[in-house]
Amino acid sequence: MLESTIFDSFIKYLHASITLSDVEIEMIRAVAIQKKLRRRQYLLQEGDTWKYNAFVCKGFLKTFTVDDKGQEHIMNFSPENYWTGDRESLMNASPSKYNIDAIEDSEIILIEKNNFDNLCQNIPQLNNLVNTILQRSFIVSQSRINANISLSAEEKYEYFLTKFPLIANRIPQHMIASYIGITPETLTRIRRNSAKK
Repeated sequence: MLESTIFDSFIKYLHASITLSDVEIEMIRAVAIQKKLRRRQYLLQEGDTWKYNAFVCKGFLKTFTVDDKGQEHIMNFSPENYWTGDRESLMNASPSKYNIDAIEDSEIILIEKNNFDNLCQNIPQLNNLVNTILQRSFIVSQSRINANISLSAEEKYEYFLTKFPLIANRIPQHMIASYIGITPETLTRIRRNSAKK
């Protein structure tokens, strides 16, 4: 059974960009699955196949890989009003290379791929919104790759703070270091130096 407050926050997010009729809202409600995650609980584990479109109504998740040395490499953060998941696994029905877990207690809306595709077919403005989101996320990925290959460690940190000021206040420093691809020690040094300025 869907909790109306969780579903309502999803519909509120959609309403900010598109107009939905009552019938269309009920179509979405009929296929929406509610998932609650405790802090550190997994939404997806490496090797599993991802089958959903997932929207974060409340809380905060991270997408990451773990290397041979047990080192975590964070690919994405997903706070409220962000989508999350593994697009490659979803589209190819292939085992995921990623883990997704909750940094904070979280509430998610999940919609299975077939149901989501049907919604996009039947609600053109939802399809347009999804395409806009995909384009935006592609641009974010491009900018991030460019930052990673062209900026110094200090510049990467500044770039992160500029791009994601709200996220920076909610996560531990070692997660920021992992996301921007530097060691926690380097980040400590950068922060110490900037505090002296």
